[in-house]
Amino acid sequence: MNRIAPIFLIVLLLEGFAMNAQKKAYDIVIYGCTSAGIAAAVQASKMGKSVVIVGPDKHLGGLTAGGLGWTDSGKKEVIGGFARSFYQRVKAHYDQPEAWPYQEPEAYSRYSPEEDAMWVFEPHVAEAAYEAIIAENNIPVFRERWLDRENGVKKRGGRIRSIKMLNGETYSGKIFIDATYEGDLMAAAGVSYTVGRESNATYGETLNGVQKANAVSHQFNYPVSPYRIADAPDSGLLPNIHNDDPGEDGQGDHRVQAYNFRMCLTTVKENQAPFPKPDNYDPLNYELLARYLDKGWRGVWVKFDPAPNKKTDTNNHGAFSTDYIGKNYAYPEASYDERRAIIKEHEDYQKGLMWFLSYDPRVPEDVRERMSQWGLAKDEFTDNGHWPHQIYVREARRMVSDFVMTENHLRSKTQTPETIGMGSYNMDSHNVQRYVDENGHARNEGDIQVNPGGPYPISYRAIVPKAKEATNLIVPVCLSSSHIAYGSIRMEPVFMILGQSAAIAAALAIENNSSVQMVDYEIMKKILLEEGQVLEY
Repeated sequence: MNRIAPIFLIVLLLEGFAMNAQKKAYDIVIYGCTSAGIAAAVQASKMGKSVVIVGPDKHLGGLTAGGLGWTDSGKKEVIGGFARSFYQRVKAHYDQPEAWPYQEPEAYSRYSPEEDAMWVFEPHVAEAAYEAIIAENNIPVFRERWLDRENGVKKRGGRIRSIKMLNGETYSGKIFIDATYEGDLMAAAGVSYTVGRESNATYGETLNGVQKANAVSHQFNYPVSPYRIADAPDSGLLPNIHNDDPGEDGQGDHRVQAYNFRMCLTTVKENQAPFPKPDNYDPLNYELLARYLDKGWRGVWVKFDPAPNKKTDTNNHGAFSTDYIGKNYAYPEASYDERRAIIKEHEDYQKGLMWFLSYDPRVPEDVRERMSQWGLAKDEFTDNGHWPHQIYVREARRMVSDFVMTENHLRSKTQTPETIGMGSYNMDSHNVQRYVDENGHARNEGDIQVNPGGPYPISYRAIVPKAKEATNLIVPVCLSSSHIAYGSIRMEPVFMILGQSAAIAAALAIENNSSVQMVDYEIMKKILLEEGQVLEY
C-alpha cells in the first residue's frame, strides 16, 4: 500500500475539521490578536459565549509582546480587571529564580517582591503569558488571516453577518469586535472614521492640530543646517525634511504622529546579536543627526529604559532618534502590500540608525565607543532576526461616533457618560513632521506631552459606532476620540481595559437581543465592577 495515501487522508481530514471550525457561527468574533483582543476573548469566554480570535498577526499581544515592555500607564491604581491580572501574571514569572539568568532580581530597580504586579518586562515573557492565557481558556485563534477589506464584510441592514479573509475563510457571529491598531474591520464595515489631526476649533480643544509653539520636547536644542551642504540652500535638503509650510498652530491636517520599533537591546555579550546593516544603508539619511552630535548633543541613550536581565525597551528620544518622522502618513489607509513596504522602510531606517551610531566614522568616537556595548537581545524575537515583530502604530484610523472623547473630557471640563474604564497617561503626541524654519534650521513639529490632571473616565459611547452604521460592532482600540485625547488613551493597559469592557457589552447585547448601542449601562456597570474594572478614582 502506498504510505502517502494515509497521510494524504489525514491532511484532508484536518483541513476539513479546520474549515468546519471556521464556518461555525460564533457568538463573538474578534478581529485582531492584540492585547485588547485577548482581553475581550477571555471575558467573552468567561461569560459563557463562544468566541474566536482571527487576525493578521503571527504573534499574540501586539505591542505588549512586541517590545513595549516599559508600560506607559500613568496611575496604576486605575488599572483593574484583566489588565491587572496580566501584569500580576508577569510578576509571578519574575518571582521565580530561573527568570533571572543575566541579572539578580534585587539589582533590578523595577522589581519588588512586595508588589502585586510588575509593569516592566521582557517581550518573550509577555508573549508567553498571552499564549498561556489563551490555552487555559481554550480560545481558538486563527493567525495570519487577513480581512478582505474590499468585499469581506457582509452586512444585512446595520448588522454584520460575517467577515471573510483573503484565503476564503469566513467567520460568522452575532457581535464583532475590531481589536486591530488600524481599524480595518471598522472601516470595511462602513463606519465613519478620521485620520490625522483635527483643528482645535473642531472640538474646542487647545492641543490639537499643528503644534509648533508647544513642540518643545524632542526638539533641536542647537541650530542645525538641513541642507546637503551645510548652510547652502542651493545644495538641496537632506533626506526626510521638507521646505513647505508646516501649517498654522491649531490647524487640522492629514499628518500622523511618528511610528517606530521598540527594540529590545542588551549589554550582555553572550546574549547579544550585532546590529545588522541594511542592504540599502545610506549615511546621508543620518547626516542631520551627525551635525547635531557635532554640536554636543549626547542624549542617545536616555530612553534605553531598563528591562529585566540587563535588557531595554528602547524608545525614541531627542530631535533625531528612532521615530521615522513624516514617513507613515499613508499607513492607516494603505493596502496590505503598501503597509508592508512602509514597515520595511521603517525597519531599514531604524537598523541603519543603529549601524550609523555604532560604526560610521562620521559619528564622534565617544558615541561609537559607547554604542559598541549594545546589541539586539538574542533570546528575543527569535523568528524575526531578533527584531520586533510589531511596529508601534501609535495612531491610525479613529472612529467618529455620536460621542467623541476630547481633551476637555480628559481634563474633566466636560462630563463623560457611561464609564467603562479609566486612563491617566499624559496627552502624548510624537512629532509628525520635520521642516525648515524661518531661520533656515531643522525643526520638528507635533510633539505634545501634557498631563490631563489625573485619571479620567472613558465612555462606553466612544467604543460603539453610530447606530445607523453598525449595530453589532464594538471598537475598543480605534475608538471615537480626537487626536490629542487619543494620545493619552492609546496605552496598552487601557486597550486591555476597553477590550474586556467591550466583551461584557457584547455578551449583554447577545443575551438581550439588542444592539450594542442599546445595552443597559447599569447592568453593564455592575458586571464591570464585579470583574474588577476601576470606574472612578
